[in-house]
Amino acid sequence: MSDVQSNRSGDSPAPRGRVDAVVVGAGFAGLYMLYRLRRLGLSVRVYEAGGGVGGTWYWNRYPGARCDIASMDYSYSFSPELQQEWTWTERYATQPEILRYLEHVADRFELRAHIQLRTRVTAAAFDEATDRWVIRTDDGASVSAGFLIMATGCLSAAKVPDLEGLEAFRGERYHTSHWPHGGVDFTGKRVGVIGTGSSGVQVIPAIAEQAARLFVFQRTPCFSVPARNAPLEAAYESRMKANYAEHRQRARETRAGVIMDVDPRSALEVPPEERERAYQARWEQGGTGFLATFSDVMRSREANETAAEFVRSRIRATVRDPDVAEALSPRGYPLGTRRLCVDTGYYETFNRENVTLVDVKASPIEEITKAGLRTRSAEYALDSLVLATGFDAMTGALTRIELRGRGGEPLTARWADGPRTYLGVAIAGFPNLFTITGPGSPSVFSNAIVSIEQHVEWIAECIAYLRERGFACIEATAEAEEGWVAHANEVAEGTLYPLASSWYVGANIPGKPRVLMPYAGGVGAYRKRCEAVAAQGYEGFSLSRAG
Repeated sequence: MSDVQSNRSGDSPAPRGRVDAVVVGAGFAGLYMLYRLRRLGLSVRVYEAGGGVGGTWYWNRYPGARCDIASMDYSYSFSPELQQEWTWTERYATQPEILRYLEHVADRFELRAHIQLRTRVTAAAFDEATDRWVIRTDDGASVSAGFLIMATGCLSAAKVPDLEGLEAFRGERYHTSHWPHGGVDFTGKRVGVIGTGSSGVQVIPAIAEQAARLFVFQRTPCFSVPARNAPLEAAYESRMKANYAEHRQRARETRAGVIMDVDPRSALEVPPEERERAYQARWEQGGTGFLATFSDVMRSREANETAAEFVRSRIRATVRDPDVAEALSPRGYPLGTRRLCVDTGYYETFNRENVTLVDVKASPIEEITKAGLRTRSAEYALDSLVLATGFDAMTGALTRIELRGRGGEPLTARWADGPRTYLGVAIAGFPNLFTITGPGSPSVFSNAIVSIEQHVEWIAECIAYLRERGFACIEATAEAEEGWVAHANEVAEGTLYPLASSWYVGANIPGKPRVLMPYAGGVGAYRKRCEAVAAQGYEGFSLSRAG
């Protein structure tokens, strides 16, 4: 029995500290949650496993790491002064620049005094006798909190592949999500990269420029569109800042939290020549707006195929070796149903003489050897191995903590058949626990910052409502949770997302239930639903007073 479990029955020492709220994580979500709770006058402690603030942007320091949402959208909107004073240098900011921005936010709003770094939360249990959470950390300390808010991020629990011999490899081994802070020099090295998702697409061109030889081990090719990244023009920045308030409000009402011009027509009703010109224009524009070229790209398999074939035609036009181009061309799943990548020179990289693409679907990896990697048909000598193998997305950061609700029920047991939440923000049986951009919310289907700010503001207003009216406890009802899960599933079935074996449905984690975890109904509609719940006195929640 864990210490936290024991504490429920009074068998272990009492918590050493007592605060109104504990926030887990000090990335975009944790910093803003801390800011809002402090403005309410609450005592707050933030626990962060890293050695600094920044969340995913603290950890993911691999070469080429940058955001795939435009910088001026991928930033906070809560402070007009912050929006005006900060200047981004590129259309798509790099990891170092985003980290500097978050460090600036922590300093500007005096948040650091409430953040405990290098501290990992290992367990938390709800004490029904006190209506409080008891949280334990990896240093053996514990604290009691009225509210527990998980700002752990959707893509923060790294997935390390279960490969035979991985621990025996004598060379250097890296995971993109835990990159050495001092950087890595691959000059003259033979490097292998496993994985061609978003992080692989970014890191592969950067490593190719250094390494003597680069072997890219690809199982499933991705769809990637060019970023068309460039320095941020001063005139554009001035126009944006002059209309920031209106721009932000429009973004909140969109489907993905980003303003895109969507052609309302079906891709199938447009003459082929005009359709080709439309796709080419979006390709030249760059970014994920390619998915919005026509209104039914993400709803009609036939319409989607027209966009997918256009991307494949661009790959064939870019990659000189026809066999390599074909191996890089995704087939068997609709465009956008696995995360659409945004790249700088990804396909061009495979024209380099020092780069070799290895199709491990055709010839699977059999083992990592002491000196490299062996597939079914060949062996590759490697000095360095880079794992760009992604994350246990959406749920991993939550289930890796021993979370126990009423009756000591573990969250892992509650979610044995897949995650179930109410609005993606609360879980039945887990009172006074909130999840920011959790499963069942738009989260990774949106500009994360738009979704984070909406969640944080909703949670802060909910806590203020409880305190003003003398309520000690709020808990999602099982009926409301069931209704939301049914609604989310129904919305998902109207899209193409369930057709792909993606991390969106947990397919990258062996044994993980296949459930579309993000909410596919759009951030605008979702926001209205959350506002309606609050306006109805937190419909779907049970509220109770102390004692």
